[in-house]
Amino acid sequence: MQVAIQGCYHTLDMIDDQLVSRGSLPIAQLVELANLSSMIGNLVGGCLADASDGVYKRNKPHHYPDLLPIKSGATSLELKVALETNKPKGHLPKPGRYITFRYVLGDRSGRYARGKEGRGPTVWLWEVKVGDIKVNYFAISNTAGDSGKTAVIKTEVFNAMSVVYFDPKFCPHPLRDGRYPAYN
Repeated sequence: MQVAIQGCYHTLDMIDDQLVSRGSLPIAQLVELANLSSMIGNLVGGCLADASDGVYKRNKPHHYPDLLPIKSGATSLELKVALETNKPKGHLPKPGRYITFRYVLGDRSGRYARGKEGRGPTVWLWEVKVGDIKVNYFAISNTAGDSGKTAVIKTEVFNAMSVVYFDPKFCPHPLRDGRYPAYN
């Protein structure tokens, strides 16, 4: 997981370097946050496939699931990404094994301040979870005036997913004795 996360950071840094060298803002300040989340999912998905030693390959864009197994015994993987304390969501509920990523926005040197006012231009992943999700594990919304259907993983299901990566430095939740109580 760490290799995929570092690969994602490296790619985002290269993009930011090019943008800033041309007088532009970094990518996180140019695109809507929902689009940034989608971009992070695509980047980290590609890096996961690359780091899998031939176990996975990326599926085509906008196809389910995001990572396809190419070795016997592996399971298809769907990736979802969310900002800060938000729960990952999609447009339609789809069953399967999910890897969820949550991130914050700090500065390039790794400083992060909790809250919207403290957001910086650099993506930092703070949590990765894995779990098997059924269709009824989603809360489905189709609110009038909303951008369309959304399927959010229910809180109790999301909280029960296995944590496979956690960086307390970037955790947007209050910590107790340097730990996130939900994981202890």
